Amino acid sequence: MSLRFIFGRAGSGKSYYCLNDIKKKVEEGCSHPLVLLVPEQFSFQAEKNLIKTVGEEGMLKAQVLSFKRMAYTVCSEVGGLSRQHINSSGRSMLLYKIMSENKDKLKVFGKTAKKQGFVTTVCDIITEFKRYNITIELLNSALDRVESENLKNKIQDLILIFSEFEERLHRNYIDTEDDLTILAEKIDKCHLFDGAEIWIDEFSSFTPQQYIVIEKLMSKAKRVNMTLCTDCLNGDCKVENTDIFSTTKNTEQKLLEIIQRNNIKYDKPIALKCSPCYRFKDSEELQHLQHYLFSYPYKAHRGEVSDLHIIKALNKYVEIEETARDIIRICRDKGFRFRDIAVVSGDLDGYENLVRAIFSEYNIPYFIDKKREIVNNPIIVLIVSAAEILARNWSYECVFRYLKTGLLDLSNEEIDILENYVLANGIRGKRWIDENPWDYRINYDFEDEEISDDEKELLNKINEIRYKVIRPLIILSENIKGRKKGIEMCEGLYQFLCEIQVPEKLEHWISAFKELGELDKSNEYAQIWDIVVEVLDQIVEVVGDNILSMDEFSRILATGFGEYEIGVIPPALDQVLVGSVTRLKSHDVSALYIVGVNDGIFPAAVPSEGILTDVDREGLREGGLELAKDTRSRAFEEQFLVYTTLTIVSKYLRLSYAMSDEEGKAKRPSIIISRIKKVFPDILEQSCLAEERGDNENIKAITGPNATFNELVSNIKKDSQGEYISPLWLDVYRWYKNNSEWSEKLDSVLNGFSYTNKAEILDTSKVRKLYGRNMSISVSRLEKYVECPFAYFMQYGLKAKSRKIYNFSSPDLGSFMHNILQSFSVMLKEHNLSWKDIDREWCENSINDIVNSTISKIPGSILSSSKRYGHVAKGLKRILTRSVWLITEHMKRGGFTPKGYELSFSNSGDYPPITVELHSGETVSLIGRVDRIDSVDEEKATYLRIVDYKSGTREFKLSDVYYGLQMQLLIYLDAMLTELEERINKDALPGGILYFKLDDPIIKGKGELSDSEIEKRIMKSLKMNGLLLDNLEVIKEMDSEIEKSSDIIPVTIKKDGEISKSQSSVATLEQFQLLRKYVKDTIAELCEHILEGNIDINPCKKKNKNSCEYCIYPAICQFDTTIKDNKYRILEDKSNEEVWQAIEEKLNN
Repeated sequence: MSLRFIFGRAGSGKSYYCLNDIKKKVEEGCSHPLVLLVPEQFSFQAEKNLIKTVGEEGMLKAQVLSFKRMAYTVCSEVGGLSRQHINSSGRSMLLYKIMSENKDKLKVFGKTAKKQGFVTTVCDIITEFKRYNITIELLNSALDRVESENLKNKIQDLILIFSEFEERLHRNYIDTEDDLTILAEKIDKCHLFDGAEIWIDEFSSFTPQQYIVIEKLMSKAKRVNMTLCTDCLNGDCKVENTDIFSTTKNTEQKLLEIIQRNNIKYDKPIALKCSPCYRFKDSEELQHLQHYLFSYPYKAHRGEVSDLHIIKALNKYVEIEETARDIIRICRDKGFRFRDIAVVSGDLDGYENLVRAIFSEYNIPYFIDKKREIVNNPIIVLIVSAAEILARNWSYECVFRYLKTGLLDLSNEEIDILENYVLANGIRGKRWIDENPWDYRINYDFEDEEISDDEKELLNKINEIRYKVIRPLIILSENIKGRKKGIEMCEGLYQFLCEIQVPEKLEHWISAFKELGELDKSNEYAQIWDIVVEVLDQIVEVVGDNILSMDEFSRILATGFGEYEIGVIPPALDQVLVGSVTRLKSHDVSALYIVGVNDGIFPAAVPSEGILTDVDREGLREGGLELAKDTRSRAFEEQFLVYTTLTIVSKYLRLSYAMSDEEGKAKRPSIIISRIKKVFPDILEQSCLAEERGDNENIKAITGPNATFNELVSNIKKDSQGEYISPLWLDVYRWYKNNSEWSEKLDSVLNGFSYTNKAEILDTSKVRKLYGRNMSISVSRLEKYVECPFAYFMQYGLKAKSRKIYNFSSPDLGSFMHNILQSFSVMLKEHNLSWKDIDREWCENSINDIVNSTISKIPGSILSSSKRYGHVAKGLKRILTRSVWLITEHMKRGGFTPKGYELSFSNSGDYPPITVELHSGETVSLIGRVDRIDSVDEEKATYLRIVDYKSGTREFKLSDVYYGLQMQLLIYLDAMLTELEERINKDALPGGILYFKLDDPIIKGKGELSDSEIEKRIMKSLKMNGLLLDNLEVIKEMDSEIEKSSDIIPVTIKKDGEISKSQSSVATLEQFQLLRKYVKDTIAELCEHILEGNIDINPCKKKNKNSCEYCIYPAICQFDTTIKDNKYRILEDKSNEEVWQAIEEKLNN
């Protein structure tokens, strides 16, 4: 029995020495077992290396083991495998159940006990306890020596969880984390290692569990050889915590303590101090890097540096693209094979998608060495979502996550139709499984319209889809819902998966992936069904006959699947290895690219402390419990990881970092960059910034056809903008132009350089199909056309609209309030009442009845769907009561009385459509609805005013009329005056147009305000705005109480009794006539543009507002002010004088 150290710095040939030592023993014909013990993730590579060294016959005498495989081998010989193993998934599910059941007893962790992520954290600390041989008894004994009350509470919680876990676990199962403890117990009875020679390689440290196993092996084996990555042993040099090899030297110290304790012989160490090191025999620069990077003082390398490169890139995309180009270059020019190359990062997740996209573009075969989580696999999503549907009362998110897995016999169109209907009607909970068919109206606008045949047909289709969705889920619910045993729930779920043919569909997908050549996906999906069955088995083992609620079952399922990761075998031999710096173990790396060498990534920032902080760990250490290292120690381990990563490559090393992140924020390079620059002062840091690329860099950009084509396009664009490009690109252009596969694509790209984002004028026949032979249009739509012709075309021509969501939007609010006011007006008429006859109480009661009645008529009304919307309904009642009472006050103060409410202009309306004659001789019908028309009769004339109710703020501006943005009230006024003139024997004249805001504002004031003062202020804040006739008699018919400034209309009276033109919004009769003529001409002009097929992408901009601000079509029009001809149409704010002058000039021309 003896121990021998084989030590040397990285690349000195330690693994090579072990393999040749084994080979020598094999060739000498030794009879004792030969064992190479390596970390689990390196066992496959070590086996390949051993076979290559000793040959297939030699493998009869030598074997490669990991601690995990050793445990299985020993237990296979001496027993210990009778109980079922519980894996990490089962462990997490069991811990979740324990914490859920004991959450009220937990002092610190009670509130977070049921959170899925917290289970992983607790699982980690339990694993740490086991690996460091921390038992419940040791934790209990440490409690008395712990002073911190918070730490005591934490330990008590952990003792409760740990003891429950161990008690339930050891009834029938074995935790995989107990394998080494069992191995240490059983190894004495095993004869596999009697007289063996063992080589332990690729470890830098061990857990207490592993130290015990090693101690047992030393007592049985002839000799244990231990490799140590260090420059010297403890006896030959001083050990300091800041030493890069401190972790290894601490390992050496503990092994020496073991042999002293057991009287085991210490053989003379093997020092591998060859210069250059075996790995770096072809690169003096990498040898120098290995020796001096972490040496203090260091020796600077002088002269040209060719094997070591530092690259700075604008961002991660450029960084990976330049990496791809360099890989192509070294394979083409230096004879490297893809299998000789590795690309690693401290942030693989941040680079993975870029590598996939860019390496595929450059035709670089690659394998991403990463275990894949399965929680986003469609089959897992389907299973978890199905359980969550039942647990969470058919929530929208769960249902459609389930439907969109692609595993159900539903088309995408059917799912979309169903989803649109569910979103529009807010369908949740029991409404999914209601026995009655869904009959919620698809389109409902507060009017009692009969349902159309098309809508009936669509409703029938929606119900058919719904039944297809709910049938299997109802059966699943019957089998697993209602507090059943865990085993019954698992059986019911398995039966459900078979009924919807998940195994058959999975087989089909695997075959499809193979046919497409996506072998990694094929491998991944081939493992999924076994994992599903294994998780269900683990739930049965963990829960068994215990009763579970549906919520508990769904959470346990999610926890179980959340712990699984799939390892995928490389589908080919000659491919670039892409992975994390923490998983890089291969010694066959000739060229290494380390990407993301930024501060906090490489070396990585030390992760959070977890359940037990550094202070907690120090407190436990003082109490006699040794746990895993604190964050400070892990920071030194990270430095060692940097050292081993940088020194694993033999010929070519390239480090790169990004200067900015995805948002353009600056990123700092890692301290490693500055350190390398000190050791290699003559190294040239290369830049990948486009503006810094010289002619000599262009040849590197010529790689595969796809990537080079993109580079060519970039250079053509530069040339078109007058920038210099290398003549080399002319030759590249000729190659693509003369290549039949690429010439058409090249021509298409060249055409793109002359692209202008303009919508072509529609053909007349298409215009007729869209709008009909006799076009009917509303004024509000014409105002939309003024804002942007293309947006009008999308909304009213193609009828593209946003998906309707079950909420009470601004348009819904406006329609609802208009409808209530119309109903209120009808009620007045039915009761033979005028506005002047009613009091406030009558207003309030009537509004309350009308709102309740309207809500009850609407199927699935949102205003009765929840308490929140119940409060909204109360608020609407308050606003509407305020509004009708304010209208009453208006009526009492003037002579104008309502002539009609919600009067419509249409073929079936109160009045015929308004006819507009075009220059072509065609006519267009204007349709619409007037909220209220008031009139007052004088001896020689009847005056009309139009009142428009607005739930939002709308300010009348004469300049908006000029631009065509406020024509609606004026055209209605003109139409009503024209119609009235034909029926009466006196003049019909304009009284005005007004906007009435529907609101119940909050009034602010100092001190206490009386009720009358509050009412006065409210009335003033809701003053109507618009344009009135400049006639004092007419004004007093609107506000008989006006003295100086009216609080209901926009008029101010001067001291001399005349109307103040500067402080009032008024126009003379002649000006009103001008406006009527101007608006009709403008409408005719706009209609002509529409019928001519003009759908320009031409939004307008006025001050700080533009018509694109709330537009829903930007992805379609792609309006971009950086593109030629894409500019806003600026509408300058004109004064009233400028508007009158411009209108006169336009009409005169």
